[in-house]
Amino acid sequence: MKKALPLIIICLIFVLGVGGGIFYKYLNRVQMNTSYVNGNTAGNLYNAGLFCESNDEVFFSNPDDEGKLYAMDSDGTNVHKLCNDTAMYINADDRYVYYVRNNDAPSGEYSFFSYNNNSLCRIKRDGTKMAILDEDPCIYATLIGNYIYYLHYDDESATTLYKVRIDGKDRKKVLNYYVFNCSAIGQYFYYGGTQSNGSIYRYDTANDSSVMVYDCNCYKPIADSDQNMYYLDVSKNNALIHVNTSVGEPTILTTESIDWYNVYGSYIYYQIYDGDNSRFCMIKNDGTEETTIATGTYCNIHVTSHYVYFTEYFTKQMFYFPTANPSNILPFHPGAEK
Repeated sequence: MKKALPLIIICLIFVLGVGGGIFYKYLNRVQMNTSYVNGNTAGNLYNAGLFCESNDEVFFSNPDDEGKLYAMDSDGTNVHKLCNDTAMYINADDRYVYYVRNNDAPSGEYSFFSYNNNSLCRIKRDGTKMAILDEDPCIYATLIGNYIYYLHYDDESATTLYKVRIDGKDRKKVLNYYVFNCSAIGQYFYYGGTQSNGSIYRYDTANDSSVMVYDCNCYKPIADSDQNMYYLDVSKNNALIHVNTSVGEPTILTTESIDWYNVYGSYIYYQIYDGDNSRFCMIKNDGTEETTIATGTYCNIHVTSHYVYFTEYFTKQMFYFPTANPSNILPFHPGAEK
C-alpha cells in the first residue's frame, strides 16, 4: 500500500494538471458572436472611429490623454481608462472592444499606415486581456459577426482588403485592392467603387462575393438599408446625395462640397469646404432644415445617442453638443486618468 501511494499522488497531480489546463483554456477562450453584429456605425468609422457606442457604453479615444482608449456611460458619466493604447477605428460587441492602435502618432494626429503603429487589437470590455490580431499596419477596421474586415498594408501588396476572425485565426486577403468597408448592415457591407468605377457595391461576408447595387460615381457611401443610400457625388464636387436604389432617382441634399459627414437617425452632420466660408452644418435627411452649427473647418464628426463630437481641424480641440440641443457647444474635456 505504501508503494502505491506515490503512484496515486502522481496520478492525482496529473489529473489536476490536465483539468486545470482545460479549465484555464476554457476561461481564456474567445467567445464567438451568434449573429452578424456590426461593431460601429459607418459615419463614425469614416471619421476615424474615435467613438463607438455599444450596450449603453461609449468607447472612445480620449483627447485629454493622447487618444488613449477610454470608456464611459452613454450620458458621458463614469469615465475610465481601458488601456494605454492610442485608439482609432473602435468597434465593440457584447464581450470585446476592437481597435487599431496608433501609439506612435503625435497627440491629436490620426495618421495612416506606419509600421509598429497601426496594429489591429482586441481587448475585453473591462480593459483586460489585450491581444494583437494583426501586427501589420491596419486601418478602417469594421466588425461584422465574427470577422473584422480592414485595410492591410505590406511592402509586397501595398494596401488590400483583409479579414481576420475575432480570435486572431483565419487571417486572409479578401480583395487585391482597397475599398472603404465601413458601411455594414448585418452580413453585408457597402462600398464605393472598384478599380474601374465608382458605383455602389454590396459585399456579402457570408460567401465573400460582391454585386453592384447602384450605378453612380460615389465616395464613402452610407447605407440605411439595401435601398436607402447616402453618398458624396464625385461628379458633382462632392455634393451630398440621397438615393433609393429601387427607384433610382438621386436627390441632391446640398450642392456644396462636403469634406466629412455622418448620418444618424433623422439628421446628417457634415463639414462644408468653402474657403473663408467653411462651416459645420446639419440637415434633416429629407434635405430640409439646414442649420449652421459652427463656422470654420472641422473634422472627425462622431455621433452617439446623446452627443455629437467634432474636432477643430487646425487646433485639434474637440467639441461636443447634445443631439437634442446643437446650440449648446462645449469643449470636450473628459479628463485623464493616471
